[in-house]
Amino acid sequence: MMVLKFFHFVCRYSQASNLPQRGIQGGTVMQARAKKSEGGTGAGLFEPDILLPNQYFAAFRRGRAVEGERRLMLAVLEDAVDSFRKHAAACDPREQASFLEAKEWFSSDDRSWLFAFENICDVLEMNADYLRSGLDRLRRVAAVRVAEQTAIRYDDALQNATA
Repeated sequence: MMVLKFFHFVCRYSQASNLPQRGIQGGTVMQARAKKSEGGTGAGLFEPDILLPNQYFAAFRRGRAVEGERRLMLAVLEDAVDSFRKHAAACDPREQASFLEAKEWFSSDDRSWLFAFENICDVLEMNADYLRSGLDRLRRVAAVRVAEQTAIRYDDALQNATA
């Protein structure tokens, strides 16, 4: 019988057939190798943890779900930024309500809700304060632009009235 050692597992192969011995589940028989450390406790500081194959591959399957959740959080953030940007200088009450809702969501420090702004920024590895400052700058630029347009309209109306 030939014995191969992989990290902390021992695989036994039959020399006659060079096929692995089959266990109850139909897989290779693996036995944990006895670990001996300096103190005799059997667990060394720098030895790898024992990990079953299904635990190892479950991490990869979980990655797809996490990626989907991250994409959903990014979509929520993108929708809020879009509402904030579109309705920053709105005159319509519905558009103003949409802007105020997005503004309130961005300014909230509440972390009790899964899709709270702070939680989404943490998951997406974004700096929430930096994003807030950029949105505030965007709001101020939109307000100045609306004020300029209003002044131009007022000047045009004034010129038309006096002509």
